[in-house]
Order: sequence, then structure tokens, then C-alpha cells
Amino acid sequence: MTRKRILVTGGAGFLGSHLCERLLAQGNEVISADNYFTGSKENIVKLTRNPYFEAIRHDVNIPLYLEVDEIYNLACPASPVHYQYDPIQTTKTCVLGAINMLGLAKRTSAKIFHASTSEVYGDPDVHPQKEAYWGNVNPQGERACYDEGKRCAESLFFDYTRQHDLVIKVARIFNTYGPHMHPEDGRVVSNFVIQALTGEPITVYGDGLQTRSFCYVDDIIDGFLLLMNSKDDLQGPVNLGNPVEFTVIELAQIVIDLIGSKSSIIFKPLPSDDPRRRQPDITLAKTKLGWQPEVTLEEGLIKTISYFEKLLGSPSRQEKYIEIVKRERRQSVQDRRIANTGASANGSRDRRSGTSDRRAASDNDSLQTVAVAD
Repeated sequence: MTRKRILVTGGAGFLGSHLCERLLAQGNEVISADNYFTGSKENIVKLTRNPYFEAIRHDVNIPLYLEVDEIYNLACPASPVHYQYDPIQTTKTCVLGAINMLGLAKRTSAKIFHASTSEVYGDPDVHPQKEAYWGNVNPQGERACYDEGKRCAESLFFDYTRQHDLVIKVARIFNTYGPHMHPEDGRVVSNFVIQALTGEPITVYGDGLQTRSFCYVDDIIDGFLLLMNSKDDLQGPVNLGNPVEFTVIELAQIVIDLIGSKSSIIFKPLPSDDPRRRQPDITLAKTKLGWQPEVTLEEGLIKTISYFEKLLGSPSRQEKYIEIVKRERRQSVQDRRIANTGASANGSRDRRSGTSDRRAASDNDSLQTVAVAD
């Protein structure tokens, strides 16, 4: 078997760490690039014992120069708590990160996979959501930094394949859960599990009748690999998610029952632009990839609950994990400030130098030399 050299951006995150592990198990050489804003070294520490794994601290807003055969572009905060923390930076990560990774793919002739999201559909008027649906997104809302950032990234991927003949793969990921989820990411599964395990009231936003479709992480990674290894003419987008639909209140009750928790359920106002319904049409994935989820919600929740029980069961481990995450996040924020300061200085010089430098920046597939102003 030919050993491929594969870059995974966001490789220390929830999905990225599972993907790195699977790619290593296939005998590949894997490079994880992560700024650790939401990812954690705890997720990949066991992988560092593999001689074919390399982890580097890197923000995808800055160009990366490597020789690789394939790229998985996963880097971006994916939960509302995290992507709304710094919405401008989220948009930059979606757009500049795509530009930089596409530039790397162009230079190395690498196949490139993009982790898009069901959030490109916004609060959908079509149900279930098919890939041909253009969505219903509020471009001025609090979620727009992520929703529109991912939509723009998709457009860049298809522009690059039209203009530069890149081999691209675009997946639209629906709600995913499992081990390595961040305990403070604010997602509904991790929230409910932690609240139920600790006996705290389970927080449901709105009336709880909004629906979601939950896919276990192992199934999603299967979909990633099948799409990446599919024929070149299958570019996507391809929906990857579990088509079985649950209301949020149903999920809360299932979690309570599985844990045997005495937690009550409390209701709070629904956040702005929160989708009413979310369910993927996975006909394309079934017919073209032969893929569909295998893990039921109850089976996946049992594994997820076990992960969080171990994390919460040892106060020292929990405190250590949270402290590591906070320290890595502080370092990530500091790195971004330094990078933005340098980019702004470069931008001032570039504005004086005029059109020729902008052309050069375009040729380099990077906005590093174009003014980046907050």
C-alpha cells in the first residue's frame, strides 16, 4: 500500500482527532494543524506515540507550506458558543482558511476535502434538506459569521476547481456527537449529558419541539473517507448526517432515561435564528457512496455518556482538561492578535504599493499581503 501524506486542519478538534486516528490506522502519514482554540492536545496525545503522526500549532488564517497528497479542511469553531465568541475571526477562519488550504492544494496538486455544514441551509423552508436547496440564511444575524462564512468557503472551493482544475470534495455535516466533544461547547448533546450526569436541570431552549438529527462520530468519519476516496467527478456537496429526526425535548428525555438522572427540565428563550427543523436527505450519499449511518442514537449516547462519565468522574482530570483547554485558547487568541497585527502592518505597506502587490498576493493564493483590518 502506498503511504499517503495527509494534512488535517483542526486535527486536535472533535472530528479532526477521530479522523487523524482513522487515517493513521489505514497506514498513512498524518499531520495535524490546529491552533487549539477549540481543539485540545488531550484529544491527540495518544496519537503522538505513532511515528507517522505529527502535530503542529498553526492557524489556518496564515499560509502553510507543506508537501502533502491530501488535505482535510476541518479547521473552524463549530458550536455557537465558540463561533460567536469572536465572529469576525470565525468569518476569517472560514474564508481565509479556505483560501490558504486551496492555495496549498493548488501548489501541491493535492486532493482537498472541505467540511461544510448543514448551517448553510439556515432556518430551512424545505424539509428534509437536499443538497440542491439554497437555504434560508439571515446574513446579518448572530449566526451569520459561521453560516455565511461556510457558504463563502463552498463557493471558493467550486471556483478553484473551475479555475484551477482542483480535485475537491465538499461534505455538509449535520449534528454530530460522540467522545472528544468539548465539555463546554454548548452543543445540545454535550449540554444534556453533562447536566444529567451532574444532576443539574437540563436546559431546553424554546419549547423543545424544534428538531435535530444526530449522527454518531464514527459514522461521520466513515462518510468522510468514502467521499474523499470516491471518483473525482463526485465533488459534492454531499449531505452527511443521520436522517432520523428527534425533537430536542425527546433527546432530553432519552438522556435522562439512559443515565437514570433525577434532573428536571427547564425552558429558556430560543436564541435568534435557531433552526426550527434540521434533517438531511442522504439519498446522494446512499447512491453514490453506499453510505448511511449504522449507530442508533441510544447506542451512540451510551458511548458518549461513558466518555463524559470518565471525564467528570475524576475532578482532577476534569480540572486538568478544562485548564489545558483554557490555556490553549489563551495562547490561540494571543497568536491571532500577533498575526493580525503583522497582517495589518503588511496591509498598510501594500495599500501604498498598489495594484501590483495585490496581483502578487492573488498569484500566491493568499491574502497575507492584503490589508486585513478589524
